[in-house]
Amino acid sequence: MSSGAPPTGENPQRLEPDSEQKRVTVSRLCPVGVASSLWFHVIPWTQTPYRTRIQAERGGSNVKKEITLIISDCDSEPPSEVSLKADLEKGEIKAKTEALKKVIIMILNGEKLPGLLMTIIRFVLPLQDHTIKKLLLVFWEIVPKTTPDGKLLQEMILVCDAYRKDLQHPNEFIRGSTLRFLCKLKEAELLEPLMPAIRACLEHRHSYVRRNAVLAIYTIYRNFEHLIPDAPELIHDFLVNEKDASCKRNAFMMLIHADQDRALDYLSTCIDQVHTFGDILQLVIVELIYKVCHANPSERARFIRCIYNLLQSSSPAVKYEAAGTLVTLSSAPTAIKAAAQCYIDLIIKESDNNVKLIVLDRLIELKEHPTHERVLQDLVMDILRVLTTPDLEVRKKTLQLALDLVSSRNVEELVIVLKKEVIKTNNVTEHEDTDKYRQLLVRTLHSCSVRFPDMAANVIPVLMEFLSDTNEAAAADVLEFVREAIQRFDSLRALIIEKMLEVFHAVKTVKIYRGALWILGEYCSTKEDIQNVMTEVRRSLGEIPIVENEIKKESGELKVEEEVSAGPVQKLVTEMGTYATQSALSSNRPSKKEEDRPPLRGFLLDGDFYVAASLATTLTKIALRYIAIVTDKKKQNSFVAEAMLIMATVLHLGKSSLPKKPITDDDVERISLCLKVLSESSPLMSDIFNKECRRSLSHMLTVRLEEEKLSQKKESEKRNVTVQADDPISFMQLTAKNETSSKEDQFQLSLLAAMGNTQRKEASDPLASKLNKVTQLTGFSDPVYAEAYVHVNQYDIVLDVLVVNQTSDTLQNCTLELATLGDLKLVEKPSPLTLAPHDFANIKANVKVASTENGIIFGNIVYDVSGAASDRNCVVLSDIHIDIMDYIQPASCTDAEFRQMWAEFEWENKVTVNTNITELNDYLQHILGSTNMKCLTPEKALSGVCGFMAANLYARSIFGEDALANVSIEKPILLGPEAPVNGHIRIRAKSQGMALSLGDKINLSQKKTLS
Repeated sequence: MSSGAPPTGENPQRLEPDSEQKRVTVSRLCPVGVASSLWFHVIPWTQTPYRTRIQAERGGSNVKKEITLIISDCDSEPPSEVSLKADLEKGEIKAKTEALKKVIIMILNGEKLPGLLMTIIRFVLPLQDHTIKKLLLVFWEIVPKTTPDGKLLQEMILVCDAYRKDLQHPNEFIRGSTLRFLCKLKEAELLEPLMPAIRACLEHRHSYVRRNAVLAIYTIYRNFEHLIPDAPELIHDFLVNEKDASCKRNAFMMLIHADQDRALDYLSTCIDQVHTFGDILQLVIVELIYKVCHANPSERARFIRCIYNLLQSSSPAVKYEAAGTLVTLSSAPTAIKAAAQCYIDLIIKESDNNVKLIVLDRLIELKEHPTHERVLQDLVMDILRVLTTPDLEVRKKTLQLALDLVSSRNVEELVIVLKKEVIKTNNVTEHEDTDKYRQLLVRTLHSCSVRFPDMAANVIPVLMEFLSDTNEAAAADVLEFVREAIQRFDSLRALIIEKMLEVFHAVKTVKIYRGALWILGEYCSTKEDIQNVMTEVRRSLGEIPIVENEIKKESGELKVEEEVSAGPVQKLVTEMGTYATQSALSSNRPSKKEEDRPPLRGFLLDGDFYVAASLATTLTKIALRYIAIVTDKKKQNSFVAEAMLIMATVLHLGKSSLPKKPITDDDVERISLCLKVLSESSPLMSDIFNKECRRSLSHMLTVRLEEEKLSQKKESEKRNVTVQADDPISFMQLTAKNETSSKEDQFQLSLLAAMGNTQRKEASDPLASKLNKVTQLTGFSDPVYAEAYVHVNQYDIVLDVLVVNQTSDTLQNCTLELATLGDLKLVEKPSPLTLAPHDFANIKANVKVASTENGIIFGNIVYDVSGAASDRNCVVLSDIHIDIMDYIQPASCTDAEFRQMWAEFEWENKVTVNTNITELNDYLQHILGSTNMKCLTPEKALSGVCGFMAANLYARSIFGEDALANVSIEKPILLGPEAPVNGHIRIRAKSQGMALSLGDKINLSQKKTLS
């Protein structure tokens, strides 16, 4: 069903904002654009609606009659059959229309109304009103057409004659809508007399009639082949002479499914004109070529040129499908390059970000193939054109793809483009994602420089400018990159120190200032650089002693230059009426708040004395190094004395009342330690300050590099297709046509993705996964046995409920009634059905999921026993618990991002550890497996024998919600080796439901089941 605009001239009832009502048009019964479409009001199932989907049984076989329409009953009481009969016989057109609507509603509600059938045939069926005719199509679809023993009602002969007249009606809309209605009929006795009229509609002048005639013929041929055995030949002849694109598409689609050889024969005659066809026909041609070439690979050479031509189609959908088909049909570099180029053009030209992300995923899939990666490396510059898209997620995926494809052949061009993008972000500040994009660019350049050291010299000067950026995250990434580069690349140290000294005075954030101080103190090795560092420190600190200087400013003893300016003389009138002259001299002395303090002094006066401890360490390092370089004792003493003076004045400032916050004891102890080290100047302290720190950094970077190489090695091993020595050999000539091809069906995968089935695990072993998700709802001794298969898609849950009648009675109006708890919403109410003795049926129900939260689905099955006068019987169902783990996926983030989210998230859930697991690492692995979270703490940090453990966990839901957890556990040694682990798990999330649900999951799964 599709929705559209309300018809002109109608004034539908206004819906209340909180009623969740919608208006839908019965567009499957009338073509798009017909002004006389019929409108109904739809209300939620909790407000007593009536379903029009009827499931009935006849003759012992399950025959479903379906109509996708929901109609509400606006009357408080259902009308009587007598009043309805009177309106249908003697009423005006409007009254008959309303009466027919009420009849439809009552039949859908379970009423039989057999006495009204002949009344409708006599007094309503002959009418030519379009609304009446559309309602009649609904009525004939739902009304029982057979007697209880399965024979066709005699009255239906008259209805069949009305069908025939409508198929010969001069109005094309009536003809077309009748043909669409005939596609739903399951009675061969009704269709047989209509076959000549249906055939004649293939020659109608209007395309709407012709294309619906093709659909009707296809449906009848599929269900009752004996009624029209020559349908494929008839449609082939029709296709050859047809000019309308929609008619040709329907005809070609029928030939694909009914007689593929005829479809191929037609395609062979017009294969050179395929690029001139409409896009709807081109899509069907692509599907046919795909199926034929996979079933018979020898046909690839015949149709591969056609697929190449369709890559130039004007339709984006056709280009996308043609590119996907080309990749599966051929592994030649030219084919892969053409398909990849087509994907890139689609990404650039399409404005929808969802389309860009989908096509980017296809490019990433191409890259995963080892033989295709080389081809994509030549297209890196074309891929980078996607960076013009403002969406951050698209840019993030594009940069990651480019980084995966970078090689020594294209790294220089890649770096040039990224440098230009970085410079652009410096000039554009109005977009909210500019800072995050700049951060992504910095990280990408960082990775390129680490993998290709020759590029670092080109990158560093550009990135160093961002150390003075107000965006702390981007500046921190630049600082991390500079720290790694200056440690790994000795040849770049002089350049980095020079650039660092140039931008040092412009650093605005204290965190970046501390990092820059550390780098300068650690890597300045020449006398000139050390003196430059001291100069920059004094420049950033201002006049010393700081306390005396600030007190003088407060008292006004320290003169501040006043700017005296002369202005024009103005005559003013006083209150007394006399004239006064304003002084021509004005003072522009700034207030204390407006005075610009040096950056380091500003940090200290704000109370941030952690930077003072970093300053003391830096001064100690460069002073000890200065002593080792310079032999002149006088200069040595002078330099050390200046460093100690700076530390002493900072200590004095911290103890005074001038800063906003006093200095902490830790910072006092650190500065005092540095003063003592400088006063003694022992070789041991010199070795610790100037060698051990750098050795620790080198070790950390080495470990990180090893981890990156290990992860890259694992990824490359996954890509490489390993063939075992005892693997069977597959011969293409001996392979049956019905066997699964080595390559996946792209059209089937696209269909599954559209339906939300993105979990490949189920596709690999569907039987096992289904058995694991079956929930028993009733007992084996209940009159009605029920069990449900819970299938979780991305944003909804499908319950496939098997209902078995275990009695010897016929159960009428057997209805599955469901309700939900949590952030779940029942989309549609399952329709009632009739179960024969010991019969069974499947009922499907859809539940919409809005957020990652535990939910419960509960309900019962109610039914009437045939022939019994008692009330309705009820079987209560067991609760279905929706597991939050179906929506949580492991994810990774940096330590800085984790700390930022930890500080921002307002909901925390603290879970006490209560388990029978005795080992710390075993408990951590058990929690990881139970919660689908990823451990961000490195394995080396968790290894070894220790009595306690702390680890950070992270996961992300399919709704984009982040979940953080911190595991702090210990092993109580005093209680013995068999004592269980204890401690706490703190969970933080942006929403309360996420934090509570994850905590409940951990509580339920803490204890390990002993086998």
